[in-house]
Parts: sequence; structure tokens; C-alpha cells
Amino acid sequence: MHIVIVNRWPRFSDGVRWDNELTRYEEFVDHDRHRVSYVVDGPGARGVLVAQEKIAHLVLVDDVNVFTSLRDAVAEVVEEVGPVDRLIALSEFTLEIAAQVREDLGVPGPTTEEVAVYRDKVRMKEVLAGAGVRVPAFEPCEDLARCRAFAAAHGYPVILKPVNSAGSIGVHRVDDEAALTALLPTVDLARYEIEEFVPGRIFHVDGYADADSGIPFLVVSRYVNDCLDFVSGAPLGSVVVGRSALRDRVEEFTRDCVSVLRMRRLPFHLELFVTPDDELVFLEIGGRVAGADVPHLLNKLFGVNLYETWLRDLSDEPVPVPVKDRDSSGGWLIIPKPDRPVRVVRSSSMAGRVPAVWRELVPHVGDVLEPGGSYDALHSGRFILLGDDEDRVEADIRHIIADYDLEVTPL
Repeated sequence: MHIVIVNRWPRFSDGVRWDNELTRYEEFVDHDRHRVSYVVDGPGARGVLVAQEKIAHLVLVDDVNVFTSLRDAVAEVVEEVGPVDRLIALSEFTLEIAAQVREDLGVPGPTTEEVAVYRDKVRMKEVLAGAGVRVPAFEPCEDLARCRAFAAAHGYPVILKPVNSAGSIGVHRVDDEAALTALLPTVDLARYEIEEFVPGRIFHVDGYADADSGIPFLVVSRYVNDCLDFVSGAPLGSVVVGRSALRDRVEEFTRDCVSVLRMRRLPFHLELFVTPDDELVFLEIGGRVAGADVPHLLNKLFGVNLYETWLRDLSDEPVPVPVKDRDSSGGWLIIPKPDRPVRVVRSSSMAGRVPAVWRELVPHVGDVLEPGGSYDALHSGRFILLGDDEDRVEADIRHIIADYDLEVTPL
């Protein structure tokens, strides 16, 4: 096969940063058996660690998430190497564009229609609601009047979010009509939807869907705070949930969602609400490996690298997914950066103070923290914890939130 991999993620060799260490293309795709080409941008070039002589062709572009840039790069690969059998993009932000390129150039693989059910937040809820799955009330934000009418019908607060974003980027909780009136002119309504606010705890489920939409592996976790809190400056984490009747219900709910959406041969990250009345309500799903430190935690706890599973499956060399043979727990925590540039004056390790900490990434004195960046950036602090009891792990997470000490000065 001729495989083209689109990569926008760097890898680090300093022994400190572990970001993207699980995306080992050189190990999980057989570069001797297959012809393997790459399209990368600047950071992505630092994530391709394959010997140069084993790369069929490599194209460097400014941004792999620009359709014309990616299409032209893949067209160049076709001209230099030959027709493409697989166009692989692991980043959530590249999934749609890669599907558009496949259709434009006649490359086999997931189409824009297939990708929409795990990228377009309106489309995924339309499909699930049609099958009887409980989803929040929602509507596309077609115009100002329609949004106001939705809020009047369902009550405040309401949630406005982009239909194809991730990590709560661009998501707004709107508490009253005045705030809605002020917000609507500032967003691109063609890209937004409005949803009812659903109270309750938020859980996430991470796993892999096989060729028949079955799920050989999945793990249920519950958030400590939530992604919208993180955007507002609060710490974000989650804890792996132990065996219980609720976990069984969440797992069955997840299997139903993945089956209805006909997700195949890809990992997924599903989020749902558990309301005060113990109702399960769908929030959203992504057809990719979870962000933050979820994949690193699951790999450590259960020996499953979802990137490896995905890459080997797509290169027609699938590996059996190990069965979870123990009910371990663990968790992760990110303490976000300030919303302005700062320089670190003092920081402290939590590893010695909280024995459950397996890995930590804390900035050093003199480091400059710039606003922005995804969950796996250098934040005020990142921690991965291991433990057998979910309540103990959560207590340790809250201990870090309360006691972690970082002093910064504005630039």
C-alpha cells in the first residue's frame, strides 16, 4: 500500500515532555512493507522520526489544516510516488479536511459524510436523536431571531458552541437575554449551534470501535471540573471510574451511540451528562484519541496505546486489543496558564508530596508562559496519578489543586 500520513504534532526528546510520545509512526506503520509518505507543517516535521531513506516522499507546508495546502501536497505525493491507498490524519482538526481531500483526489477512506457524525455537533445529535438517544435540545444558529426564540423556549442558561471545534474552544455559557444579545453579533452564526443547558456531572468514555462498530476496549472516567471551566481558568482533570451499576449503564449507552453513528476502525472520545435524576444525556463524541493526558494514563493502566491500535488497523496490520483484566483507577490534572504572558518565579514538585503522582510537568524558574495552547501544552502544571481507588485518586487531585504552589510575575 501507499500510505500518506498527515502530521501536525511534534515529539520531544528532552526526557521531560511526554506529549505525542505515543504517536510512533516509525514503529506502528511498517515502512518496509508499505510505501509511506508524509505531509507535515513545522511542528509536525519534528514528530516524524523515521529514517529519511524509508520515507517515500515528504512535503512541508505552512499549515496542514488549510484545505488547498493539504490537497496540493497530497497531489504532489501522487505525482512523485503514485496513487494513495490510505490518507491518515490523527488530529481532530484535520479529520474533515482530510476527508475533503480524499473526495477531491479520489483517495479511498472516510468521506465527509462519514466524518460529520463525529465532527459536526449538529449532525451527530440529529442522528442519535432520530434513534431515540437522549440528547440536549439544540438548533443551528441560523439567525439572531432563531437563537433568541430557542432561549425563550428552553430557558437560561443556554450553551453556544462551534459545530466543529474541540476542547471547548469558542464555547459560551449564556445566562440571560442581555448576554445573548451582546454575544450573538460577535460569533459566526453559520458555524454555531445553541443547546439547552443540562445540569449534572460530566463523564467521558474512551475506547476503540472495530470494523463492525463493536467496542473491544473502553474506559469510563468522570471529570473533575469540566472543559468549559478550564477555558475560564479553572483546573481540569478526570478520574477512571470503578465497577458499578452506573458504569455498566454508561458503557451500554456508549455502545448504543457508537453503533447508531456507525463508527468503524477508529478510536472515540464520548462525553455525556449524568443528571441529578440519574439520567444519561449525550454531550458529544469525537472519532479520535482523547486529548490531555488520557491516552498516556490508559496506556499505563491497561497496556493499550490507542494510537498504535488505530495506526496498525489502518495499515491492515491490526493487533488484538488487550482485555481489561483489572479494575485499576488513576487520573490526570491540568492547571491552566494565566490569561496573560508571565514569567515563572517559583514552582514546586508535587510528586514527593502526593505519592500517587506518576508523572508531572511543572514549569521551571525563568520559563515564560504564553496564553493559549491545547491541553498538552506547558501549563502551570500537569500531573498523572495512579491508584486502585477512584475516591482516593480524586482526593489526591483535589489535594494538588489546593496545595500546588506556582509564583509568576507579569511580563
